[in-house]
Amino acid sequence: MDAEEFAIDSAVDRPTAEAAADALQDSVADRAERPLLTIRGGRRWTGLGFVELWKYRDLLLLLTWREIKIRYKQTVLGIVWAVIQPLLTMVIFTLLFGKLARLPSDGAPYAIFSYVGLLAWNFFNTAVAGSSTSLVGNSNLITKVYFPRLVIPGATVGAALFDLAIAATLLLPMMLFYQMTFSLRLLMLPIFTLLLTIVASGVGLWAAALNVKYRDVRYALPFLLQVWMFVTPIIYPISFVPARWRWLIALNPLTGIIANLRASVLDRSFDWRNLFISTLVAVSLLIYSTYIFRRLEREFADLI
Repeated sequence: MDAEEFAIDSAVDRPTAEAAADALQDSVADRAERPLLTIRGGRRWTGLGFVELWKYRDLLLLLTWREIKIRYKQTVLGIVWAVIQPLLTMVIFTLLFGKLARLPSDGAPYAIFSYVGLLAWNFFNTAVAGSSTSLVGNSNLITKVYFPRLVIPGATVGAALFDLAIAATLLLPMMLFYQMTFSLRLLMLPIFTLLLTIVASGVGLWAAALNVKYRDVRYALPFLLQVWMFVTPIIYPISFVPARWRWLIALNPLTGIIANLRASVLDRSFDWRNLFISTLVAVSLLIYSTYIFRRLEREFADLI
């Protein structure tokens, strides 16, 4: 390259270099004027998430309705299955334990006595079993979009609550058949149902969170639920348990709830002592399970 060409190239490149230098200085000046953005890690404790769950209540209702439709999709009898299962179980229990084994029912018709207990237990069993696999079954939602993960097991509990409401309608003709009175104690049924929902939600959240990390939970949970059923006064009253062991069975949160559900239907006095114990255990269980769920929530997308 001769001297004349070098001079021409230098004349052409000089404005370009100067323009780049000016742009760099302007960029540095702009950054100096902007506020400093600091990115910090999330707080270790972000609360139980109930407020956020309320904000996403529309999503909760939508997923609950989806669970209901999936459960009865392509079935001949549809939601009638929600009544058939406890009804047939009640008939079998009445024949085996009421007629043959002659288990006591505190003077009430054994059919109604066992049916009320089965309503509560079937709801609890369905809600816990469904919640335990709900996160794994909805992995496509968890890994793609953000929303409170509490919504998923909450929708499963909501669908089980719908089944409970359908099955409970059979109590009316049963009470008429046995000529039972309708008292004001029936107004307490929603409160006891709420406590039952709290217990089911607490155990369901705990099982759902652990099942994501330890997949053998789905094998152990059916056995634990089967044992839990026999230590719950479903086919027998609390009075059937020896007095020295009643304090132990009272620690089961379902004990006081089922006993008072029966008292509402049978127009008996409420068992306030066991109800207080069940309420205390139920609320404590829900808080603890939600805490565990929220602690493990940040790992769900990676583990699933």
